[in-house]
Amino acid sequence: MSQRSERRGIHVDQSELLCKKGCGYYGNAAWQGLCSKCWRDEYQKARQRQIQDDWALAEKLQREEEAAYVSSHSSSQTQPPQSHSQHSLATFSKFEEKKTNEKTRKVTTVKKFFSPSSRTAPKKALVSRLRESHEAKTPSPSITRQSSIETDRVSRDFVEFLKTLHKPGREIHKHSRAFIDSMGNKKQDLSAEELSECVQDFYQGMSDRLLNHFKGSSEKVDRVMDQVEKYIMTRLYKSVFCPETSDDEKKDLATQHRIRALHWVTIQMLCVPVEEEIPEVSDSVVKAITDIIEMDSKRVPRDKLACITSCSKHIFNAIRVTKNEPASADDFLPTLIYIVLKANPPRLQSNIQYITRFCNPSRLMTGEDGYYFTNLCCAVAFIEKLDAQSLNLSPEDFERYMSGQASPRRQDDPAGWPQSGSRVNPVLTQIQHNLSVLSSLEKRQQQVIEGAQSLEAELTEWQESVAREVQEILERYPLDIKPRASAIDAENVENDRLPPPLQPQVFAG
Repeated sequence: MSQRSERRGIHVDQSELLCKKGCGYYGNAAWQGLCSKCWRDEYQKARQRQIQDDWALAEKLQREEEAAYVSSHSSSQTQPPQSHSQHSLATFSKFEEKKTNEKTRKVTTVKKFFSPSSRTAPKKALVSRLRESHEAKTPSPSITRQSSIETDRVSRDFVEFLKTLHKPGREIHKHSRAFIDSMGNKKQDLSAEELSECVQDFYQGMSDRLLNHFKGSSEKVDRVMDQVEKYIMTRLYKSVFCPETSDDEKKDLATQHRIRALHWVTIQMLCVPVEEEIPEVSDSVVKAITDIIEMDSKRVPRDKLACITSCSKHIFNAIRVTKNEPASADDFLPTLIYIVLKANPPRLQSNIQYITRFCNPSRLMTGEDGYYFTNLCCAVAFIEKLDAQSLNLSPEDFERYMSGQASPRRQDDPAGWPQSGSRVNPVLTQIQHNLSVLSSLEKRQQQVIEGAQSLEAELTEWQESVAREVQEILERYPLDIKPRASAIDAENVENDRLPPPLQPQVFAG
């Protein structure tokens, strides 16, 4: 089978990653193939059309109510006309009130946050709202303590950064705090899309203000917006990540079950150009899996994107080392699919949706972060639609593998079990290596234990033999202790009459 036909189920043209509007930015499956800018434009147009349709419907209902009122008034003269009029007007007034509230609630958030009333909110009211929002949630103490420590650290870093900006820094901090407080009051009433719209509106308003202040310096604006995003999303993470109004959790479970059902997929089936028996390649694969799993532990969309970027760079390095040449985009996507299948990252759909909804849109539209994130979305979409043709299998084999009735490799089938030296699953290779090492260690341990026991027996026998020899010698040659000999003058009682001993004398020559 040709290499081209092998890749028919995985290859994605790079033009398909771009926005369908042809603006040149990267698109996203969650935005129907559009970039964030074009998606927001389409969303705004659709919302305006919906509002216009609602008002047209309201006017139509009003005309029908008026016509019904006129016909009922002319047909029944005995009934008081006032009751029909009040009933019709009451029905329409309720509908009109509902539509008015709907329209008012969809006013852009930035105008509310930057209005004088929001800037002059009483501190006591702010403290009471924060206290109520805190008492409404009762997470576990350990999680609360950990998140509180991280939030305090991010807040301190944000304040220290804003001090370098002087007066604009105070304004940025004030607007950011007002936005967080407002979102805390509204989070239970808004859907996930409306929460995203509020955050994106705030980003856009803050970016426009910064562009006017820094005279169009995009680098300074991006640096400030990165800090604003970090501060805002760290504070709002609990309330906007996988919100109850969305089906993110359901999608997470479906994706995890799908990846678990595809545990049998091999490197050969995906045509992954990676030789994991090479130590450097194996290390890169492990690091890529670690990075994609670590994405769930981050709270800021930019940090989650950094994990995806790091994972992708490790993948490119593994391909480069294997092929001894720079990796291509055609090699990258199937390898990324393989990494996702082996890692099965926790809450993958929630993390993708979180990045899509609340990341700074400019980061997803261009640059390597946007490119790698778009490829990750394509990889997840491919896994969801994976079929027999994509893996070059027959439909029967694919169904048997998915149902668990059969496996591409069976341990009791020597022909199907991977042999050493072939391109096999690195996990199986590592398991075989570990088993052989453990078997060798077990034999060596048994030899050491036998040697220690033999040495212990020899030492015991040697000690007993030495004790026997000493006892035999003592019995053969008993110890005879003789009395101590006295000194020469010991019994001389008149030794005091003896002359003194001779002393050496020195004579001068």
